[in-house]
Amino acid sequence: MTTIRPLHTIPECREVIALEQEIWGAAVPEDAVGVPLFVAALKRGAILLGAYDGGGLVGFAYSFPGLKDGRPTQWSHMLGVRPEYRASGIGRNLKLEQRRISLAMGIDLMEWTFDPLVAVNAHLNLRRLGVLVEDYVVNVYGDSASPLHRGAPTDRFIAQWWMRSLRVEALLGGAGAPVSAERWREAPCVNAVEPHGGWLACGECDLARPEPRLAVAVPARFTEMLVRQPEAAHAWRMASRRIFLAYLPRGYRVVDFAFAPDSGRGTYLLEAARAGA
Repeated sequence: MTTIRPLHTIPECREVIALEQEIWGAAVPEDAVGVPLFVAALKRGAILLGAYDGGGLVGFAYSFPGLKDGRPTQWSHMLGVRPEYRASGIGRNLKLEQRRISLAMGIDLMEWTFDPLVAVNAHLNLRRLGVLVEDYVVNVYGDSASPLHRGAPTDRFIAQWWMRSLRVEALLGGAGAPVSAERWREAPCVNAVEPHGGWLACGECDLARPEPRLAVAVPARFTEMLVRQPEAAHAWRMASRRIFLAYLPRGYRVVDFAFAPDSGRGTYLLEAARAGA
């Protein structure tokens, strides 16, 4: 049975670092979080959690305190789970424990970054946790030497997790999708997708649609695409960057994600602020 508990000691931090390097290949010092930073941050409100199966660390989550517009927040910097334990619910359970501890501190907003093209993470963040996205940042971490990124630009969404919101409470209480099927039906897709060499490619994009709700298609297997077809992955990065930088600055925000791996795609729902969420 997997258990989740806070981590505090230097040996525990070293366990996390070893798993960090295993998951992300963080052999470059500037890409890694080390013991001194863990120790210092934990003394001032950071949260470091470990998920254990028996005596072995199989996942972890790390966040540290921050400010947004003068408001105390937690910034969730890393969440990692061993490959063989993914899709087991450990990632979600780590986030829920982060939430419980943060709320006990009096903090109701947690933020983090995630890759808009990694459909599994989008599904967890939007559909299962109830985050919202208003910001897209180009190459936020710079060019990474991590094998996970394969030299691709590190474009990211910034997730906003309003942990006391009715939206989040409803999802965590067992509600279905955060957005009704009716609102999904009102959303035309701004980009065409088409088969290309065994993958889905992004076709024509309309960057000036006026509807209050819009859909954006992304591939289901982007991480695999980075390894096996990096040129196709780069084309998706550039196309999705154009789309999100066209719509988010106009007041749209990302409110839901539908994942259909059998069809090879996932779909974001964007909603203009005037449409309500």
